[in-house]
Amino acid sequence: MKVTMYGTEICHDCVQAKKELTACKDVQLEYKNITGDTATLKEFLAFRDKEEMFLEVKQEGRIGIPFFILENGEKTFDIDEYVELPKIKGDFVHALNVCSIDNPGQC
Repeated sequence: MKVTMYGTEICHDCVQAKKELTACKDVQLEYKNITGDTATLKEFLAFRDKEEMFLEVKQEGRIGIPFFILENGEKTFDIDEYVELPKIKGDFVHALNVCSIDNPGQC
């Protein structure tokens, strides 16, 4: 299964999801780092601005990452509903997540 993932390396949840998807043999991952370049950020923001699924995310002051698009075009925040992910322990300290200014740890 092909999965496109929008995320960033400064978000614990994104780093963990990327690790788990990369380790999954049945998944072909296309990772898009929204902080890597402006074009990818604009691509993500186009989804965030237009997709109804982001309404609650925006109301809560979150970013909405990691964000996944499946090969059939379906969009989700919960990839584990579609793929059985191996649980891989992170190599970093989980003490501070920097992806949300207002609610640390909530991307």
